Amino acid sequence: MQNLRFHPDVATDIKHSYRWYEEQNAGLGEDFIEEIENSYQAIIDFPKAWAPFPYGFRRYLLSRFPYSIIYKIEEDTIYIVAIMHNSRKPGFWLERLT
Repeated sequence: MQNLRFHPDVATDIKHSYRWYEEQNAGLGEDFIEEIENSYQAIIDFPKAWAPFPYGFRRYLLSRFPYSIIYKIEEDTIYIVAIMHNSRKPGFWLERLT
């Protein structure tokens, strides 16, 4: 089983999106969190199942929300670099590579 490791800014990505969804409709932020958590398990179970993305990363597309999880497989660890909105600032996560 692979371990998940997160870039420190992933928590901020999730927090901002959660708050926005909760402002739109109470409980929607919780649905967003639930889909993120389910996505982590799918990535752990099938890390190579999702499309390659630049710089050796992969992209998992959420089904209900317009977000992607950008991650890289590193031996026995999956490194999650960003939770990215699919239409806003798509390359913002590249600055996290340095």
